[in-house]
Amino acid sequence: MKRVIVCLVLVALVATTAFAGGQGEEGAAAAEETFTITAGIGLNDKSAQYQSFEYFKELVEENSDGRITVDLYHSSQLGDDREMMEALQLGTQEMTCPSTAPIAPFVDGYKVFDLPFIFPNEGAADYVLDSEIGQDLLDDLSDIGIKGLVYWENGFRQLTNDVRPVRTPADVEGLKVRTMENPIHLAAWQTMGANPTPMAFGELFSALQQDVVDGQENPWGTIYLQNFPEVQQYTTNTGHVYSPFVLMIAQEYWDNLPANLQDVVMDAAEKSRDHNRDLNRKLNAEYLEELKDVMEVTILSNEEKMAFQEATSDVYEQYSEEIGADLVNAVRAKVDEYMAQN
Repeated sequence: MKRVIVCLVLVALVATTAFAGGQGEEGAAAAEETFTITAGIGLNDKSAQYQSFEYFKELVEENSDGRITVDLYHSSQLGDDREMMEALQLGTQEMTCPSTAPIAPFVDGYKVFDLPFIFPNEGAADYVLDSEIGQDLLDDLSDIGIKGLVYWENGFRQLTNDVRPVRTPADVEGLKVRTMENPIHLAAWQTMGANPTPMAFGELFSALQQDVVDGQENPWGTIYLQNFPEVQQYTTNTGHVYSPFVLMIAQEYWDNLPANLQDVVMDAAEKSRDHNRDLNRKLNAEYLEELKDVMEVTILSNEEKMAFQEATSDVYEQYSEEIGADLVNAVRAKVDEYMAQN
């Protein structure tokens, strides 16, 4: 009987040791599990957006000790903004960074950023985007299977065309202006008498080249880096819409990341946000000076800009209910708060 008991004890000890060893191996394997983030954008590899993604990649790969690899694709290699967002929902891509206009069809609140002249300057935009208003909108993306991380900057959109200089809303009348596929942008240009034409960004240069459209609107960096001066003669600092980028990641992918790696990604997102804004503003100022050498640049006075604001004011009444009057009022109140402090 003693021999039987001893044998049973030895078997139990062996089994326990084997189980513990297996658990240790599984734990070690989990600790060493690696991940890949495939990230795509629409702009080219010279843009502040791409350079900011390179900075994000550097931070993530270094601070994750190589457990996360970030693969970057520029120039719409993975599709346009909408297609890449849909890829995040399908789980075939992990990250992208679209402007807010293509997000609006998915989440109504993002339409607030399409209202013309809602932000008077970059500081006011930062103040709103980094507030609870901006965070709530990021959180709303979870309803469509996407995790909103932070806001980067695309910048104020400016008008270019190949017909005439633009200094007043009357100068816009009759111009065929390419816009994003966004009803608020279309309405704003229609109120000024233009003929807005929605079109995917990847089709824009050839459309300008072939006179399918007369002009387009984008930040200085995009105008310069996409070689629009080759097919556009005039530009005006209308600054009609401030366009943020939203750095986002597939929700399911995020949920499957270990908590410590989520921290790494979020920390890199926040640091790259600050890096992106500083870089984008520096480069946009430089691009404007470069554009003055190759285009006829019209710089509007504050009074002249007011004429464009007044010309598009009806858009607020037209879309406030659809966006949510409370959200529109909250953003405007936050802007007023910032302006009072500055």
